[in-house]
Amino acid sequence: MNLKFFRPILWEALRDYPRADFLKDLSAGVTVGIIALPLAIGFGIASGVSPAQGLWTAIIAGALISALGGSRFQIGGPTGAFVPVLAAIVGAHGYTGSRAGHDDGGRDAAPHGPAAAGGDC
Repeated sequence: MNLKFFRPILWEALRDYPRADFLKDLSAGVTVGIIALPLAIGFGIASGVSPAQGLWTAIIAGALISALGGSRFQIGGPTGAFVPVLAAIVGAHGYTGSRAGHDDGGRDAAPHGPAAAGGDC
């Protein structure tokens, strides 16, 4: 596995990052947070887990997407499309089964990023 070409866009974006852009981005981030965090709590409840689990999932995933994402303009956060899927998995297998499935999927998908298996997106 060659990690030579793996460089998060965040490194490039911060190189010549003007203060005016930072203030605009901070304002946008606060706005997105005001919407996304209560939404994440609701998604946690709707998925059959605790509100705290939904909140922590959004915070951690949002931080990872922002740090490792592929575009300056990418916004990552909770999405409603997963609620019915997660609710069914948690209902059938409980939180432990849901967690095991997510862990397995992450382990299966993780090597493909550095290997550039998805090509140039």
